[in-house]
Amino acid sequence: MTGDHRVPALLLFGAFVAVTLAITTWVSRHRQGSAEEFYAGGRLFSPMENGFAIAGDYMSAASFLGISGLIALVGYDGMLYSVGFLVAWLVVLFLVAELVRNCGRFTLADVVAARMRERPVRIAAGTSSVTVSVLYLVAQMVGAGSLVALLLGGTGEAARAWTVVGVGVLMVIYVSLGGMRATTWIQIVKAVLLLGGTVTLTVLVLLRFHGDVNRLLLTAAERSGHGEAFLAPGLAYGGDWTARFDFISLGLALVLGTAGLPHILSRFHTVPTARAARRSVVWAIGLIGGFYLMTIVLGFGAAALVGPDAVRASSASGNTAVPLLALDLGGGAGSTGGTILFAIVAAVAFATILAVVAGITLASSASVAHDLYASLRRRRGKPRGEVAVARLAAVGTGLLAIALGLLARDLNVAFLVGLAFAVAASANLPVLLYSLFWRGFTTRGAVWAVYGGLVPAVVLVLLSPVVSGGPTSLLPDVDFQLFPLRNPGLVSVPLGFLAGWLGTLTSREVPDEAKHAETEVRSLTGAGAA
Repeated sequence: MTGDHRVPALLLFGAFVAVTLAITTWVSRHRQGSAEEFYAGGRLFSPMENGFAIAGDYMSAASFLGISGLIALVGYDGMLYSVGFLVAWLVVLFLVAELVRNCGRFTLADVVAARMRERPVRIAAGTSSVTVSVLYLVAQMVGAGSLVALLLGGTGEAARAWTVVGVGVLMVIYVSLGGMRATTWIQIVKAVLLLGGTVTLTVLVLLRFHGDVNRLLLTAAERSGHGEAFLAPGLAYGGDWTARFDFISLGLALVLGTAGLPHILSRFHTVPTARAARRSVVWAIGLIGGFYLMTIVLGFGAAALVGPDAVRASSASGNTAVPLLALDLGGGAGSTGGTILFAIVAAVAFATILAVVAGITLASSASVAHDLYASLRRRRGKPRGEVAVARLAAVGTGLLAIALGLLARDLNVAFLVGLAFAVAASANLPVLLYSLFWRGFTTRGAVWAVYGGLVPAVVLVLLSPVVSGGPTSLLPDVDFQLFPLRNPGLVSVPLGFLAGWLGTLTSREVPDEAKHAETEVRSLTGAGAA
């Protein structure tokens, strides 16, 4: 990448960072000492504002960079991510949003602990939430490193490493100073920028092919080197039965995982009522649906105009397909239009990463302070101390995410997010659904459901081709691969539900009918909700 491209992109990077830091500084002047203000922004956001913020939280680097890159490399099979991420919101809308808003205060553990013994449940749910958040953060870090490496012309690992460190530092500043209020406004600004950039690129791709989508697809297939197979299922997940089961496993994780993501669940507590939470999801579905439809056009556009070989040469996992597409649509390397469009897209992608990591870090620090710390230290009713711990937890989460982001720098960001979704679907969703809908659910069942999904999901990933046994693994020089699938959801999700069921059956605890009745009334009516 030439210096002509670097300067405007870096200027736009700097402008977004300056704006977001200004927002954070402005918000930090308001009182951030109460838990409700720090975790939920005072519950003052409207459904439209929260819908844009949810969309901003959800439309991550995995969506903008990773999905389009996968479609550019493997065609039809890459669209599974777009479809899975979108369909997942139906589960959120019909089963989760309103009930979670009514039953909880700030975190997933609040919902479950409403009718269970608090300490074991909060520790289990808090541990799971932090694990999911860190996995999700790693994907954003990898996306940031790939983007800046491309911007600086691949000048070595040092630039990528310092980018990861810089993103980590910024996300700690956003969360520790501004809390949920600053994070929400950053998400809204980012959502508007991302949707604007995606619409622009989509229109330019369609104009290049005179609105003929069929011609776009045929050109992409021709340049892919796979012919019509590029437009049919099976290129990535159809080679053998292992690949097919991997396909099913990934789809299961994507559709069910969203309802268990901590940073998404925490968004439902930033609005004043359950009705507002439901309307927020409707806004989010509209925005997210349009976005994912456009990522399909961008993916095939990158395959048709840039070519999979060029994408792979820039980034083996395809993470740089969209910036390269922008460069081509603007007139190519060295052109003024290409320089401007590339700079805009790179800045939007960087804004996406910064905004998403802020939301995830806030959710993770809330789980550490509100669930783990409060349970282990038994300091109920001291929100100021709890908020101070949350700020320290944001620092710790940032350091861990930086370290793991440097380790996983060569993996596709959409794939990394798929792993986070698998853990969320395996550990968080079973305990959430059982708590909301099973009258006889017990504390042991809740703890077993969390660990019965979390431990298998993490262990299966460690024993999968993701970590060892292949040239694209995290540790390519060693081989302790025992589990053949790259996505653990097909095994770990049923195990989570099974563990919760077995834990409840073997428990001697008598379910508290009064607490269940109270939870049921509150979840359905909102009476007594925070």
